[in-house]
This record gives sequence, C-alpha cells and structure tokens, in this order.
Amino acid sequence: MLSSKKDLKFSIIIPAHNSDAFIDKALMSVYNQDYDYDQYEIIVVCDKCTDNTPAIAKEYTDKVIKVDYGRDGLARQAGIDIAKGQYILFMDDDDWWLHEYVLKTLDDYAAQLEHFDVLCFGFIWKSIGYTGPVRFLNGRKVLWPNVWSKMYNREWLIRSGVRFGDARMISDLHFSRALMAHDPETAYLDQPLYYYNYMRIGSQTEREGK
Repeated sequence: MLSSKKDLKFSIIIPAHNSDAFIDKALMSVYNQDYDYDQYEIIVVCDKCTDNTPAIAKEYTDKVIKVDYGRDGLARQAGIDIAKGQYILFMDDDDWWLHEYVLKTLDDYAAQLEHFDVLCFGFIWKSIGYTGPVRFLNGRKVLWPNVWSKMYNREWLIRSGVRFGDARMISDLHFSRALMAHDPETAYLDQPLYYYNYMRIGSQTEREGK
C-alpha cells in the first residue's frame, strides 16, 4: 500500500511498542480485509521500539513512523496528524479485527446514515465475551472510554481541536471525555468487529493494573 493514495476512506492507526512477537496478527487482520486497498491506509507509530516491530510493520505499509514519546496517546496523535482518510480507526498492537469484512461493514453502515461524528461498534472482550457499543450506568447510556471500538469522522475530529495528551495511563479515557464534551453526533452498530486482548501478559493494561 502506497502513501500516495488519494481520496482514502479509512485511516487505521496502530501505536506500537516492542511488539514484534504479536503485532503481525493485528496487521494481518487489517491487510486481509475484503476491501479495496486503495481506499484505506495503515499507519503504524513505533514508539520507543528497540526490536523488529518497524521491520514487520513495513511488510504491510510504508506509513511507519518512529517516535520517542513513551506515551501511547502521543503516538496515536502522531498518526492522526498524518492521516488522510475520511474516517479514523484505532487498533492496539496486541488486538485484532474479527472479520475480513470489517471495513466493508463500516462503509455500508456509514452509507445508511445521514451524518455522524462518531460511530461506536461492538467487540469481543477476552474472557468476557460479546460487549455492545454502549454500557448503562444507573440507567444512563454511557460510551466505553476506549478509542478502538469507534470510528471517527476525521474532519469533525480536527475541527473539535481535541488532541491526545501526554498522560502516562488511560490516555484514551482522557481523550474520549474531552471529545464527548463537544457533543458529537453518535451512531451505534451492535455488531462485534474487534477483539480486545484484555490483560495480555506484558501489555500496557496489565502493567497499569499491578
């Protein structure tokens, strides 16, 4: 896939840190999509990588950025800053998409909507099972704070002015809260598209939980 592509529909941003043991599965799940290659781009942001992660990523995309942040939020923002797609999707380096028709499903569903700023979809939570696009707290509909089970309208995201900060932990929570304060027009797709490899040994989530 070449970086010179124009009129992209999707930009998939993957922040990565020393993930050569598992990122191949994440990248393969995107690369194997039953969707026109010329309509999407994969952006891998290698943050403080000292292993073979950049080399593996280059087997799938020429958009591989090397940064030295040590913050997954800043790595995601670096991806946003060069993204060209109409819609932005995120993936963690140890997760993956469940089907080869994820992009087609999202494209078809988006075409049915008159407008949206954020589209939330379901996912499989490791050891828990299917999890819908929203949860209910005290009878109130609340979005999950992650960014990988959502699709963002890039133009709206840029207009909002919300950017990932340098928080050491739960950067997606801070980002999501700031974004929701802008009252986005939100759509929901009650269908599992993403696998959340929760608490993989050595993952950022697992380290933060200790």
